[in-house]
Amino acid sequence: MKVVSLKDVIGSENEVKAENGNWVSRRLLFKKDGMGYSVNDTVIHAGTETHIWYQNHLEAVYCIEGSGEVETIKDGKVWPIQAGDIYALDEHDEHLLRAHEGGDMRMVCVFNPPLTGKEHHDENGVYPVDED
Repeated sequence: MKVVSLKDVIGSENEVKAENGNWVSRRLLFKKDGMGYSVNDTVIHAGTETHIWYQNHLEAVYCIEGSGEVETIKDGKVWPIQAGDIYALDEHDEHLLRAHEGGDMRMVCVFNPPLTGKEHHDENGVYPVDED
């Protein structure tokens, strides 16, 4: 059994902030936890747009606060997102994630394969493959 408290993650090495200031990700469960997936609590700051393309991971995202939208690059389709919605990037979808001006969006993100917790997006919005 493992219990992780968000308050213990905030301000620790497991809280990762985007270099461009668009988001902050609190990493809760990692590959080392042996669950087969990882879980992050992520805040997307109001009025921002982030390019993301998880070529090596599938991701499910549950919005628990705020609102925004996801635009899939391949077809330009825009998906409105608000608290209570989940979206699944089940085709390694390259996308733009936007939080509305009215406030931050808070998301619970589940990754498969699991993240190690040390990943950072590269210039294309990609997390690298974990070779271990």
